[in-house]
Amino acid sequence: MEASIRHLPPLNALRCFEAAARLGSFNKASEELFVTPSAVSHQIRTLEEFLGLKLFRREKRKATLTAAGEKYLASISHALDEIDSSTRRLMTAPNLSAINLAVAPAFLTRWLLPRLRAFQEQHPDIELRLSATMGRTDFQHSDMDMAIYLGSGEWQDVDHHRLIQTCVVPVCSPRLLESTLPLHQSEDLQHHTLLHVASRSDEWPRILEHHNLEDIIGAAKSMRFSSTSLALNAAMEGVGIALSDSSLIERELQLRQLIIPFDISLDTRKAFYLVYPKNRPLSYGMEAFRDWVLTQAAGSRESPGC
Repeated sequence: MEASIRHLPPLNALRCFEAAARLGSFNKASEELFVTPSAVSHQIRTLEEFLGLKLFRREKRKATLTAAGEKYLASISHALDEIDSSTRRLMTAPNLSAINLAVAPAFLTRWLLPRLRAFQEQHPDIELRLSATMGRTDFQHSDMDMAIYLGSGEWQDVDHHRLIQTCVVPVCSPRLLESTLPLHQSEDLQHHTLLHVASRSDEWPRILEHHNLEDIIGAAKSMRFSSTSLALNAAMEGVGIALSDSSLIERELQLRQLIIPFDISLDTRKAFYLVYPKNRPLSYGMEAFRDWVLTQAAGSRESPGC
């Protein structure tokens, strides 16, 4: 069964009629609507012709509603109020398909960005607004909807979902295996440059101590970088050996831009978590991103040895 076609008069004519009837004057209606009095008169005449009824009794310098006009005004005023209210709600409501997301920089650049095309293909109607942010997000005083933290999951003010457990391993360019300096076993680290990240300066000492290789710290050369990305780029260039969670370098490992030269690892007892404020209803976009990122994380390989 076909839907019936609405029999609607022109909206401009309705607006002019409602304003003139409410204000009791064509002139006042023209001022409110920023048109000429003759334009108001023309629109009301168009509406009367459409309805086949007289809505105003026109007298000298005055127009009063007919009985039909009074009855129509009550209905039209209510309908226009509903349109106005619905329009205002829609214009002032947040975009339920947009997500403001704060992400730990290494996770954003090395894990999330390579997967975003898949998210866009699955959810073309959702807009992601991404920010690389260290530390915790003040959801109460920012416009962020969700965040991805690196930590132990001990946060009381947010709901959280574990994505990737972090476990670091040594990585380097395959070219180092072909150099004159040996790199066949973990003790050979002493012949190479250890690439440190300033914010994780304890990782090399911890992993070496864990594997009874403390003496290498004093014997090996070292170089420090301000970010994980810089350290990994240096490793790909053959500068030295960096530490990384292998889940953050899946592409480089597949392309053999980086390799894991031997089996030592460090369980940091931390993980990347998706978090958002407790007891906050999730929008359509937030629910879609949560479900997608959890599925992606479940299929992502984690570092060996932990």
